[in-house]
Amino acid sequence: MRKIIVLTGAFLFALTSVYAQSDSKAVQLGAKGGVNFSKLTGDDFEDVDARTSFNVGLIAELPLSERISFQPELFYSGQGFDIVQSEDRIFDTSEDVEYQLDYIQVPLLLKAYLIKGLSVEVGPQFGFKIHEEFDSEPNSDGGDVEIDEDDSYVKDFDTSLALGTSYKFDSGFFVSARYTMGLTSIFKDDTLFENVDGKNEVLQVGLGFMF
Repeated sequence: MRKIIVLTGAFLFALTSVYAQSDSKAVQLGAKGGVNFSKLTGDDFEDVDARTSFNVGLIAELPLSERISFQPELFYSGQGFDIVQSEDRIFDTSEDVEYQLDYIQVPLLLKAYLIKGLSVEVGPQFGFKIHEEFDSEPNSDGGDVEIDEDDSYVKDFDTSLALGTSYKFDSGFFVSARYTMGLTSIFKDDTLFENVDGKNEVLQVGLGFMF
């Protein structure tokens, strides 16, 4: 919770400062939300399924020229993956399990308009882990297990590359689709998983509104 408060406060402060010093008619602020389809990539995770969750947060657009804008964002992102009954060397389980890895994501995107309303965007994304949990089948004996930070094998910080497209209507509403590809393994060094290569991969679709 402290991470959420600090990041949200810093993001809002930065946007307020930029908004105050810029042409208020040019800078736009907004909100967005959508669906996540997330998993891990890597040789050790070929058999895991995608976890379906959601994202919601804040967005800003700062024009740099007629067609180019800088677009910082701050949003909650439900990520992770689903483990089906498996006997592989990483996961040995007799039941289906959902591995929840939830982040506060901060993408810093360069946005280019191809035609009016239609744009593409690309840039780095920085993720701050805020929650980690195993959810077993509803009728199993395992139940839900929240993982304490001291027992976690997953890093608190993650870096990704975000690629996407969006279409903004004259009304201010927009629809978007985005793919984010992890650049580094999510697992900590000096743990049982230090030699396991697992990177976050997320497909997002959603909508939002620019004020």
